[in-house]
Amino acid sequence: MDLQNCPKCDSLYVKNKFRDVCEKCWREEEAAYDTVAKYMRKRENRAATVVQVVEATGVQEDLILKFIRSGRFQLTQFPNFGYPCDKCGAVIREGRLCASCAGELMADLRTVQKEEQRKKELAKRATFFTHRD
Repeated sequence: MDLQNCPKCDSLYVKNKFRDVCEKCWREEEAAYDTVAKYMRKRENRAATVVQVVEATGVQEDLILKFIRSGRFQLTQFPNFGYPCDKCGAVIREGRLCASCAGELMADLRTVQKEEQRKKELAKRATFFTHRD
């Protein structure tokens, strides 16, 4: 059992893999989801951006982004929905990083791997030379 304080209202609740807020706040989030889903079901609203949905529904942007990240909205149906890259904030539609940040991360990883390999080679050479005497 994982007792925590609700990040929204600070009341005590049992955190689980399905809920990250207390029962009262979860009900409020579900009502907000219903409001957004009802708005997005209308054909003329399917091309709305997150900002437009915030303005039309009054639901907070961070809550709409939470719905998108958790997969509650199928992005294939909503071409202008997205969420920010965890690193730079660019709008993305899948994963946690945009292509640019993912590329940078991979390049950094390759650099670290090359450095580790170089260190191993140097250590191997040093061991070879010290044992020849």
